[in-house]
Amino acid sequence: MAATATMRAWRAEKPGPLGRTPLSLRALPVPAPAPDELVVRVAVCGVCRTDLHVVEGDLPTHKAGVVPGHEVVGEVVERGPEVAGVACGDRVGIAWLRRTCGVCAYCRAGKENLCPDSQYTGWDADGGYAEYTTVPAEYAYSLPAGYSDEELAPLLCAGLIGYRAWLRARVPEGGRLGIYGFGASAHLTAQVAIANGATVHVLTRSEAARALALELGAASARGADDAPPELLDSAVLFAPSGDLVPVALEALDRGGALAIAGIHLSEVPPLDYQRHLFFERNLCSVTANTRQDGRDFFRFAARHRLRVTTTPYAFEEADRALRDLAGDRVRGAAVLRLPG
Repeated sequence: MAATATMRAWRAEKPGPLGRTPLSLRALPVPAPAPDELVVRVAVCGVCRTDLHVVEGDLPTHKAGVVPGHEVVGEVVERGPEVAGVACGDRVGIAWLRRTCGVCAYCRAGKENLCPDSQYTGWDADGGYAEYTTVPAEYAYSLPAGYSDEELAPLLCAGLIGYRAWLRARVPEGGRLGIYGFGASAHLTAQVAIANGATVHVLTRSEAARALALELGAASARGADDAPPELLDSAVLFAPSGDLVPVALEALDRGGALAIAGIHLSEVPPLDYQRHLFFERNLCSVTANTRQDGRDFFRFAARHRLRVTTTPYAFEEADRALRDLAGDRVRGAAVLRLPG
């Protein structure tokens, strides 16, 4: 690829409220690969709530003017000299976890998502709100057949983090799972849980999301602050609202577990030990996913055809997609379509 080639990309130049236009569409050089990297022509990029946190400054800036986006599906167009096993023309996926050190105690123990030197797509390095992006070849995913590019994009974060949250919530066989918030990640997690025999109860403020939950097989769908129709063995909180933590904990049966799936959460109100934590209720967080989680999830998606609900946007509408996401106006997952 010519060194002088340019591309269009959205940059988070002035992180802050969306009303202040923190994103700018710019002409940038097409990136060159590091020795172990791939250059990928982006076909679609999912729009994740984490992107919203990066753009609005809820997360600290790691790279000034970063190009957001970490649910990328595209075609390999160039390879660094150290890359093997991936060919130009291959379809690959790029997810949030971009690179880890590989030598720390966490990496050696199979917990690379806890690596202190981990780096992330669309935060530490430019991501998929662009016509081209890069990824270390060892962190690119082979993708299951039978899905369109648009369907695959949300699987690369919404699907992956939901899958890890489901694991962390320790849903017992035939158990009762509560899902708080029902956006891109939750609508996929519900299907994973149902396929594994769980009874799913959805608690969310959006009427449209409640309707989708019932379409996908949830046993009930109520308001976010409502009690589920039965006590829960497990729960996953996807909504970035700390106010829902005590609500979800109180809905747990004895020995139940609540997993908080978001990277950002508003302040959690004081917990009452007897009401919220006693009887060995467990509260845990979810910090990214490992590559093994990703491989396991994509094998699951190959065996169980997931219904991926998306709302498409033109590439030029990235700022509108984020505003719609912030306003709960997106059905399922928002996805940017790039031309060509």
